Amino acid sequence: MSPLSTQNIECELSYAYLHAVAAHAGVSCNEGGRHEDGAGTDACLTAWGPFPNGGYREEVNLNVQLKATIKSPAEVEGSFSYYLDGIARYDALRSEALSVPRILVVLFLPKERHEWITHTEEALSLHKCAYWVSLRGAPKSDNNSGQTIYLPKNQRFDVQGLTGLLSAISRNDVPSYAGVIA
Repeated sequence: MSPLSTQNIECELSYAYLHAVAAHAGVSCNEGGRHEDGAGTDACLTAWGPFPNGGYREEVNLNVQLKATIKSPAEVEGSFSYYLDGIARYDALRSEALSVPRILVVLFLPKERHEWITHTEEALSLHKCAYWVSLRGAPKSDNNSGQTIYLPKNQRFDVQGLTGLLSAISRNDVPSYAGVIA
């Protein structure tokens, strides 16, 4: 039996997912410390150009807040819903006064723990998928406990999604919550 709680294991799997995608994309991934975590950043990604369809920036930084859940999300108008605990976290993620863009990455895991990972001689597989969203410019919350946010299904956090996002940032096209269900 592990001394880690189920929630801690979910969290560690979200870091593993992030590191695997970033490494495959050729992107540096550094975990944040407790001070960065308190400010809504679990990891910082750094990528160097040239970027496909990129702009004038040759180095791009992106801060990431990670979450993982076994709760099946509701699908609403092409997006997955996720309840983000804590308005302070929501407000930090929706701030437009940040010099480094910040995204939320949510890893949706299978409900049953034994289905999270399979391992054979040919493959180590982490099951299900993570999606990203920028909450920059999202509306102020009407409550003080948390906020339901929506992650577009077309914003998978995979190598193609990450490199596309970094290319956009290199063109100074900073992602926002505009156009996502509010």
